[in-house]
Amino acid sequence: MVDKLLICTDLDRTLIPNGEEPESLNARQLFSKLVSDCLVTLAYVTGRDRVLVKKAIAQYQLPLPNFVIADVGSTIYEIQPNNQWLRLQDWDTKLAISWQHKTQADLVPLFVDLKQCRLQEIEKQGLHKLSYYVSLETDRETIIAKISSRLENQKIQANIIWSIDREAQVGLLDILPPDANKRLAIEFLMANQNFTFKNTVFSGDSGNDLDVLISPIKSILVANAAAELKAKVQAEVDKIGLTDSLYIAQGNYLDLNGNYSAGIMEGIAHYFPEVKI
Repeated sequence: MVDKLLICTDLDRTLIPNGEEPESLNARQLFSKLVSDCLVTLAYVTGRDRVLVKKAIAQYQLPLPNFVIADVGSTIYEIQPNNQWLRLQDWDTKLAISWQHKTQADLVPLFVDLKQCRLQEIEKQGLHKLSYYVSLETDRETIIAKISSRLENQKIQANIIWSIDREAQVGLLDILPPDANKRLAIEFLMANQNFTFKNTVFSGDSGNDLDVLISPIKSILVANAAAELKAKVQAEVDKIGLTDSLYIAQGNYLDLNGNYSAGIMEGIAHYFPEVKI
């Protein structure tokens, strides 16, 4: 029995039904009812920036969270009751130290000659997040190796994340401090708010959730996640012995299909059967 619960969830194609699979009727409304419980602290964990998170909340009528881990883990906001977004300065300080007090702007000149990398719009950059568009036809391993080499020459450690914008059919390459990823940001929030592995759960759907999905954090893969990702994650947790911290939604809960928010609720019911939905 838990007396409080931290629910962390990815947005696109996890809570937000913007994938190819159908959404169960009323699933988001049921999710909103679930997280309205006073024992729940809700955190969105996303690659989106603050503007795009706000847009998603309005467009998809999502519940207002208590926290937002944005920009692929490089920013954390606490949302006040008056909808004021307060940036957690302790997280910024931690990232600044790990990135030798450099910012996104300091790193841009290192890669200006890499024509395969096109800087994303200014609103998609962050204090500790340098983001590029890369053609899907580009050899991403070669580009990542070049970027890694230049950072090493400057004695800068970094976390380089590759993902794909499937709607725009373009690669997304993010350069972040080594401590800036979804898992470490969630663990920072857990410590900051006095949560543990026992009362924290995460849901995701894609490769950029992998660091959390194969961690000790209780995790849910929604049913609409790609079959190859499900197989990869299952193989990883089997190998490292963390099978108890992964649940893959099947679509057998409350007559819902397990996609998106239905899968999140199914996973929460698996880990915390005492929580009423």
